[in-house]
Amino acid sequence: MNGLISKCNRSLLSLLVALVVFSAMNTRGQEIVDKTVAVVSYGTRSELITYSDLVWQLALQPGTSLDPPRSDDLNQALQLLINQRLFALEAERLPRIAPTEKEINDKINATLGFFSTPAVFEGRLKQVGFESVKDAAFERLITQRVAIEKYIDFRFGAFVVVTADEETKYYREVFAPDFRQRFPGILMPVLDEKRPEIREVLTRQKVAAAIERFLDEAKRRATIEILIEV
Repeated sequence: MNGLISKCNRSLLSLLVALVVFSAMNTRGQEIVDKTVAVVSYGTRSELITYSDLVWQLALQPGTSLDPPRSDDLNQALQLLINQRLFALEAERLPRIAPTEKEINDKINATLGFFSTPAVFEGRLKQVGFESVKDAAFERLITQRVAIEKYIDFRFGAFVVVTADEETKYYREVFAPDFRQRFPGILMPVLDEKRPEIREVLTRQKVAAAIERFLDEAKRRATIEILIEV
């Protein structure tokens, strides 16, 4: 009986959020109605993903069309935001230190670096409803991103161990053959010279593998409901 009630509650939630219409935002004079696109439920908590969340994500990605957004880009953004919501919901289980103002500003400046000029980036922000990089809603968005990144660094990066044997194996089986192919006749650097670089590569690989395992498991335990096609 409890399972039936839970299923009914989820169905009711889906129906309600599918009908929710938030305040409209202006994009080049066009009015875009903001609708709930998906619901991510994990444990006892749920997170909504709205259409504006998707176009805000696209605004941060150079080269993606905003007027109008392409369906492929919107769906890629949706998958990215589903992953972010899962990280955010999992992060709530642990004590967290809020991002500092410096971390937020550093993230904004790093994002700006992907665009040809700050004016180009601010133009994209205005297209999706933000006034500027100082817009309070935009700063909240970046704060959320930084918080997720801090959680990922702690959860998946803090405890990674790369052994000397792993570094030697990578040097022998990956680095050396690749170097000889790309730079024939050039004296190859010794392992100790490349060890820090190899350690960083292996660390990134282990973190990426741990993140993929987490997402696979989280998606098996979560309920992800796509309410409208984009």
